[in-house]
Amino acid sequence: MSALIKPPGTRNLRLLFKQLHAVRAICVSSKCYADDHAQKPKSTAEHYDIIIGGGGLVGTALAVALGKNKVLNDKRILLLEGAPPFKGFNIEAQYGNRVSAINNNSVELFQSIGAWDYMEERRVKHVKQMQVWDACSDALIKFQDEHFAADVACIIENDLMLDALYAQLADNTNAQNVEVRNNARIEGVQLSVDTGDKYSQVHLKDGKTLTCELLIGADGANSLVRKQMNIDVFSLEYQRRGVVATVQLEDACDNTVAWQRFLPTGPVALLPLSDTLSSVVWSTTIPHAKHLLELSDADFTKALNEAFFKEYPKNGVVVNAMNTLNSIIGRNPDMLRQYPPAVNGVIEKSRASFPLGFLHASSYVCTGAALIGDAAHRVHPLAGQGVNLGFSDVRELVKVLSEAAYAGAKLGDNHYLIKYEQRSLSKNVPIMVGVHGLHTLYSTTFTPVVLLRSLGLQLTDTISPIKNLFMKRAIG
Repeated sequence: MSALIKPPGTRNLRLLFKQLHAVRAICVSSKCYADDHAQKPKSTAEHYDIIIGGGGLVGTALAVALGKNKVLNDKRILLLEGAPPFKGFNIEAQYGNRVSAINNNSVELFQSIGAWDYMEERRVKHVKQMQVWDACSDALIKFQDEHFAADVACIIENDLMLDALYAQLADNTNAQNVEVRNNARIEGVQLSVDTGDKYSQVHLKDGKTLTCELLIGADGANSLVRKQMNIDVFSLEYQRRGVVATVQLEDACDNTVAWQRFLPTGPVALLPLSDTLSSVVWSTTIPHAKHLLELSDADFTKALNEAFFKEYPKNGVVVNAMNTLNSIIGRNPDMLRQYPPAVNGVIEKSRASFPLGFLHASSYVCTGAALIGDAAHRVHPLAGQGVNLGFSDVRELVKVLSEAAYAGAKLGDNHYLIKYEQRSLSKNVPIMVGVHGLHTLYSTTFTPVVLLRSLGLQLTDTISPIKNLFMKRAIG
């Protein structure tokens, strides 16, 4: 038997071992591949370069501005809005009670994205002058457009602005890379900076999951995105409410002046809408706001006229100091003061109210996420700066993201997002501190404070360089 069976040679054994090893490697590799795909099924999450959470004025403006930026036109952008589709603006309907005083910077933003002409063709009221005065001392300051190249402000209904922005998104030649998803409520957020993943995740209440390179929180003062960023927030509730209404003027007039009077309970403003209509923003105590909403139309009209024309008690020390100052600077306040048009009625069902407060996030950004608008900051409406600060955020963020894309960097790169934060903070903080200071200063009838603010207001109106600097800050 041994003579019939030859043992394999060394060469044959080596060849056999190599073949067996190759087969085993293929089997192991196939098994690992199969196991890996069995454990990690292919993700079904939809991916976007940028997701904007919140489709209000600021969030929608950002979506349009990003979509129209040539450097970013290859990026997929998604705007998530929890409300149903916007119904549009009806120019035949009565004026809405939600209006904004838009400054020059915001007008330039609208012009750059093609939305301004749309608004101008419908109804925009240009404010040529503003008068602000103190009921406790009659100190006043006036702002006029004749010293500047543009209007003091433009009064526009919020619904018209939103309609103009959506018109840009609906135009097939504009912002084709922007998708709007309505009835899309965010249930949870996982940022890449927390999970270590490449992308952030957005979980919707309908069960869908979205991923993105950059998540932008435009979801208001109670921002879910901001909470997930885990940053400190300084906030104050003023224990005040703003009452808004649309009112009919007693007589038709040019009506291009915005009026604001500081009452002992807070400021009341009359903003022009047309030759016969104005919008009211009345900041006052919570009980008084409730009372104003419960009044009949006739009684509310009477209360509003009293707010602008009533003579309030004045402290003798303040009166003497103001008279002395006016004599020194050669100023006759009675010759300078103008009075707003009388109101003879309020448009039915136009009254509403909203809480007033202050909020500022300690940071606007983190890797893969950024905040804009009320998600980052909230101010008192007395200077009309709230939405303008949000539109300023839009301008700065678009600039930074286009810089990042042009340089080939990731959109969520914190190095670039920090630039946005620094630029926005430099603009927002001085205005926010100033507005908060004015609210605090005019929320008391304490004689030394009334004296200080009255002298300051009168001197500011007299010293042109200071007045012009203040106005430039306020209007753009």
